[in-house]
Amino acid sequence: MIIIKRPIISEKSMKLAENGLYIFEVDREATKLQISKKVSEKFNVKVVSVKTITVKGKIKSQRKVRKNYQTQAFKKALVLVKKGDKIAIFETPKEEAVVTTAEGEPIKLKEKKDFLRGTKVKVESSAVGAAPTTQRKVITGK
Repeated sequence: MIIIKRPIISEKSMKLAENGLYIFEVDREATKLQISKKVSEKFNVKVVSVKTITVKGKIKSQRKVRKNYQTQAFKKALVLVKKGDKIAIFETPKEEAVVTTAEGEPIKLKEKKDFLRGTKVKVESSAVGAAPTTQRKVITGK
C-alpha cells in the first residue's frame, strides 16, 4: 500500500511549511502512526504530531454536455515536524532579481503601503531617457 501519495503544494501550505507544518495527500486507509513512520523514514525528520482530514468529493457540472460528475474523495495529513527539521520539497529558493531597462540601466524601486491591510506595492520608476511604457506595478504579499 502506498501511504504518501503526493505533497499538496499551494499558497496556504507553503505558508504553513515555514512553521514546520507540511501537508500531504495520503491513502484513505492509512493511520496516523503509519503516516508518521513513513514521513520520518522518507524525509529524515522527527515527526511531532499528525492530523488527518477526509475531504469529501464535490459534485461538479459540465457545461457543454449538461451532466454532473463527482470528484473523488481523498485524505489529507498535516504533519508537524520537530523545530529545525525541514522537508526539501516545500522549500522555495530565495533569489533577488535585478530589474533593468532595455539599455541595461538599473531601475530604482519605491515601496508604498497599500490600503489593503499592509500589502506593499512596489512602483518601478523608469530610468532617465527610458520610454514611459517600462513602468510596472509588482504586488507582493509582505
